[in-house]
Amino acid sequence: VALLLTSLVLPNAHAVTINWVTVGDPGNTADTTTYGAVTDAFQIMKYEWTNSQYTDFLNAVDPSGTNPNSVYKAEMGSNARGGISFTSGAASGSKYAIRTNMGDKPVNYVSWFDAARVANWLQNGQGSGSTETGAYTLVGGQTSGTAPAVNSGASYFLPTEDQWYKAAYYKGGSTNAGYWDYATQSDADPTAVTADGVGNGSAAGTGNFANYNLAADWNSQDGNVTTVGTNGVASAYGAFDMSGNLYEWNDLTGAAGSSRGLRGGGWDYDEFDLSSSVRNTSGPSNENNIFGFRLASPVAVPEPSTWV
Repeated sequence: VALLLTSLVLPNAHAVTINWVTVGDPGNTADTTTYGAVTDAFQIMKYEWTNSQYTDFLNAVDPSGTNPNSVYKAEMGSNARGGISFTSGAASGSKYAIRTNMGDKPVNYVSWFDAARVANWLQNGQGSGSTETGAYTLVGGQTSGTAPAVNSGASYFLPTEDQWYKAAYYKGGSTNAGYWDYATQSDADPTAVTADGVGNGSAAGTGNFANYNLAADWNSQDGNVTTVGTNGVASAYGAFDMSGNLYEWNDLTGAAGSSRGLRGGGWDYDEFDLSSSVRNTSGPSNENNIFGFRLASPVAVPEPSTWV
């Protein structure tokens, strides 16, 4: 039985607001690739999880800066494409900080286990909520090995591969509407965005554009993450950046727990990797500057103004 969010979320200094879009047309047919068929309607994050959101998560679950379960990776602070710094001498609850111009960029250097812990934290009401149980059961501070399946009744979780695929590529409007090749509602290759000096994509969230192919140069980098929602047009259901910016974790369809899926391509990949044809896998403990995530939910989520 799905829990009401109003009974889960309590006011706290690091409460995270999430914008959701609804993926309807339940019972749709699969693509010719055999992916994309989903029995029930669900919700998925409108944008990739950002550095700002992950910083709030870190300060809430690790106020003393001990980095339990390796939820913070040092490269977030040392790599030019990372977005979160750590200062051991900062006040408790403020040891993690958003790096300049990086708050609205998608968080990277996150493993599947990190994303699962975010889901648990949300499931347990944010704040001091547990990161180890809830949506997923992580035993003994697990950060490697076989990733557990989502628990029954979870209100937040990594989307299944079929859910992710449908949210990105399905045309919507019926149960037999067909699929686009790209999540920009197009079968044509997107045009690669450039970036301004603070990392906003040049397309402003419209048209057949995406952040890929090392084209978004800013922060003295040859290609970089860009502000969520400033690249190409959203998918048919309203989810932005499902082609490009970062590869996103999903739970593979029909695969063992020793690997997890990654779809959508990223800032340093070519157009083929952004398309529905490409299916990648990785060990769930892997993390680098091209991996990010967005969560899904089966429940009706209140408008952001009701969260805090």
